[in-house]
Amino acid sequence: MRAIEITRPGPPEVLEWREVPDPCPDRGEVLIEVTAAGLNRADLLQRQGFYDPPPGAPSYPGMEASGVVIEVGEDVERFTPGDEVCALLAGGGYAERVAVPWQQVMPAPEGVTLVEAAGLPEVACTVWSNVFMTGRLRRSETLLVHGGASGIGTFAIQLAKAFGSRVVTTAGSAAKLDRLKELGADEVINYREEDFAERVTADVILDIMGAKYLSRNIRTLRTGGRLVIIGLQGGAKAELDLGALLAKRAAVHATTLRSRPVDEKGVIVRGVVDNVWPLVSAGAVRPVVYAEVPMAQAAEAHRMLDSGEHIGKILLVR
Repeated sequence: MRAIEITRPGPPEVLEWREVPDPCPDRGEVLIEVTAAGLNRADLLQRQGFYDPPPGAPSYPGMEASGVVIEVGEDVERFTPGDEVCALLAGGGYAERVAVPWQQVMPAPEGVTLVEAAGLPEVACTVWSNVFMTGRLRRSETLLVHGGASGIGTFAIQLAKAFGSRVVTTAGSAAKLDRLKELGADEVINYREEDFAERVTADVILDIMGAKYLSRNIRTLRTGGRLVIIGLQGGAKAELDLGALLAKRAAVHATTLRSRPVDEKGVIVRGVVDNVWPLVSAGAVRPVVYAEVPMAQAAEAHRMLDSGEHIGKILLVR
C-alpha cells in the first residue's frame, strides 16, 4: 500500500507518499480501507520530530481516519467486513489502510458522509473525555474554550451547547469569532485585543495554551471550577498560585489521549458512541470541515494547518 512517510524531521516538504508494507490485523484488530484522515496539531509536532508515536504504532502520522472494514482479526467484537467506520488511532491514518484495535473503532454516525466522519474521532473523544468525563460539565454551567476555531474548539462549542451549557470562547480574528457565534457560542473574545480573565468567569476551562494562560485561567475559575489542560502551545512551565487554587476549591487536570491504554480509549469511544453520535445524527452537532486535500498532498495540508487561518478540520482524502 501507500502511505505518507516522514523522511526526516523538518518542514512539510519532508512528507512523501510512498509504498510501504501492507498492515495485517493482529488479534483484536480491525483492518480499515481508509477513505479519509483528519489532521491534528500533534501531526505537525510528529513531523518536526517532537512527538513520536507510542510503541507499536505505525511510524507515519494520522490519529483519526474513516473508511470500510476489509478484514478482522481473531477476538474482534462488533465489526465485520463491509462496515463503514471511523477510528481513533495511535498513528498510521495517512495511508491507504490501517490496522487498529477494535475498541477504538466506531460506526460512522448517520447524517454525515464517510469523508466527514474522518474529522470526528479525535475531536469527539477529546471533548467527551476532557469536558464531560474529567471536567464534569453540567447543564447551565459555563464552559470557556480556548482556541475555539480549531477542530476541537468548534466541536466543544457545539457539544456543550447541545447539553445545555453556556459557552464562551476565544479566537484571534473577527471572521473566526463570527463563525463561532454561528456555531452557538454565547460570548466570544478576541484574545489579541482583550484579556479573557477580565471578561468571563467559568466553571470549566478547556485549555490548549498551558503555561501562558495558567495564572489567568485560575483567576477565571468559579469556586469549585475545573481547568483541563490538553495542549502546551503557550509553554510547559509556569508558576502555580496554590493559594488561589485552594481559595476556590478548584482543580487542575492535564491529560493526553494518544498514549492511553487501549482499554481506556475503549471506554471513551463507547461514551462517544452512546452520548455524542445521536447528537451528530440529529444535526445538533456537526463536523466543521475547512478543506479536503488529496492525501498525496499532505505537505500542503500541513502548511494550511500551520498557518492557523483555518476554522474546523482539514481532511486528507484518498
